[in-house]
Amino acid sequence: MFWYIIRRLIQIIFTFLLLLTISYFLLEAMPGDFAQAFLENPNLTAAQRDALREIYGLDKPLGERFLSYMGALLTGNLGISFQYYPRPVIEVIMERAPRTLVLFLTSTVISFYVGFFAGKLLAWQRGKALEYTATLGGVTLYTVFTPWFGLLMIWLFAFSLKWFPIGQFVTPVLWRRAPVEANVVFGRMLLTALVLSLIIFGLMLITRRLTQRNRVVLRWGGVTLLLAGAIGAWGASELGPYALNILHHMVLPILTVTLISFAGLMLLTRNSMLETLREDYVMAARAKGLPERVIRDKHAARNAMLPVVTALVFALATALGGGIITETVFSWPGMGLTLLEAARVQDIPMTMGGIAFIGLLSLLAHLVADILYLFLDPRIRYA
Repeated sequence: MFWYIIRRLIQIIFTFLLLLTISYFLLEAMPGDFAQAFLENPNLTAAQRDALREIYGLDKPLGERFLSYMGALLTGNLGISFQYYPRPVIEVIMERAPRTLVLFLTSTVISFYVGFFAGKLLAWQRGKALEYTATLGGVTLYTVFTPWFGLLMIWLFAFSLKWFPIGQFVTPVLWRRAPVEANVVFGRMLLTALVLSLIIFGLMLITRRLTQRNRVVLRWGGVTLLLAGAIGAWGASELGPYALNILHHMVLPILTVTLISFAGLMLLTRNSMLETLREDYVMAARAKGLPERVIRDKHAARNAMLPVVTALVFALATALGGGIITETVFSWPGMGLTLLEAARVQDIPMTMGGIAFIGLLSLLAHLVADILYLFLDPRIRYA
């Protein structure tokens, strides 16, 4: 196992460098450069645009620019963003990435739980009306045209019912007299969510050996107390109304992404469960007289999780890239929208920085998925 991980890490490094090389030359192959964005500005002369190219190093040969970028990257320097000059790329990523991570990680985790349990129940209800209805709805949501569905959600819940705000990250009028910036409140919300997640995870581990009744009582009671404490602490804080405003803006995009994502996981779980139910060990469990719930949850569902966990790990890794379409429709200032704008104006350092983060997380996700297989299926061994 140890040497397998070492080999995979070497493969990841090689693949990562190859990804960056191909991406860099593809971006450079685009016609024009960043200075072209100022062609329509009548206040800039041709000489001033040439000066911009010199400032950003665009006047140097392609090979020299590439070697300079790769050398800086190996030292952890992602360069200076052209469009956000003089801000470093890493600073822009650290500002925008948390917004995308919260939006898509939340929807991914919710989609996993809802999709897995729904798919498990559908496979168990094989041939019944519930399965046909849910499968049809799942296929419809999974194949829906995302921009249309996002605009439909905005029209229904934001414009018609006025339950949620239309787009943006915060309400500007409310934040005029805010004691801190929105990023500060957002960061504290992330910290609160992280601490709660760690405590809840520890609670699940501690109570897993208890009887089912005690386990359920302690878990639900503990989670309820933790959430009540967190809500009470934020409600008593002067930042509470601002945190609530951010949450209010998050609900609609999270709901939209969750409805689209959970359907695919539900169908994947259903198909995997149907394959697992044909295995001999499921028949043996039935022959032993085990309860149907135990056969479904302990025997069939665990082995059916392999492709579902793979999809979940990859979705978590690519969450940094976010959904360009989703963030554009909801005017959500995250990484997806940032990368789209950077590519449009040929801000190569900003685009390469985003690709580097997304690519590295995706490659590491493959390694994490392989390791998780060992825990989910004891039959798997790596040399």
